[in-house]
Amino acid sequence: MTAQQVMAGERLPGAERAPVWLTPLIDEVTSRPLPGWLGRHPVSATGRQSAVLILLGAGSVQGAGPDLLLLRRAGTLRNHAGQPAFPGGRQEPGETDVETALREAQEETGLDPAGVTPVALLRQLSLDFSGHLVRPVLGYWSTPSPVRAVDQGETAAVHRIPIAALADPANRGRVRLSSGFAGPAFAVSGMVVWGFTGLLVDAVLELGGWARPWGPGPDLALPADDAGRSLHAGPVGTDDPRVDGRTPDQVPR
Repeated sequence: MTAQQVMAGERLPGAERAPVWLTPLIDEVTSRPLPGWLGRHPVSATGRQSAVLILLGAGSVQGAGPDLLLLRRAGTLRNHAGQPAFPGGRQEPGETDVETALREAQEETGLDPAGVTPVALLRQLSLDFSGHLVRPVLGYWSTPSPVRAVDQGETAAVHRIPIAALADPANRGRVRLSSGFAGPAFAVSGMVVWGFTGLLVDAVLELGGWARPWGPGPDLALPADDAGRSLHAGPVGTDDPRVDGRTPDQVPR
């Protein structure tokens, strides 16, 4: 097995039932490293195991094309307040990555896990400053079900966002923080998707063949209820994980 294959994800049996439009993304995430920081950063030997669900459907509006499920966390939370995120959370004892991602997605959005076909596991990602080891699970929404913010105390809103809207250069930009973080961002559905979530969305667009040229883009301001730090804030930098010679876990937050 080559080093590149070690850094790639894992194809799941459900990939054989995925639609043609999802095949390029499955092939890319299981045959090569993720782009940028996501593919370069070493995985820690220890950390709190967690998983997130990257769920793509054929689209809730006819003719709009594929869409992506995202949620926005409640602005009153102590951690990750107001931040857009993929459904997901900490792994329970005895769970697989797929089981964790589906359970958390059901708890947060009310989706029916039976309608989700897991197609691939992305490489595990280590977020040193938060102590999390995150496994993104790529899924196809084979039988979509209604979604909502199940617990308003934890989730403010749930959105199915068209891939076309995320790829639109008019909706793209960057977020820069005083901590040194700089990364891709997307202004969609009344929220700014950034940080770790923004990096994953950016990778999905690139590897799925949906990305459009957009240039450096403007700096996007975060909403007042977005805490600007946490698991979803992601690493420092996307082109270079160092800021003034420091690694992400050395940059104060």
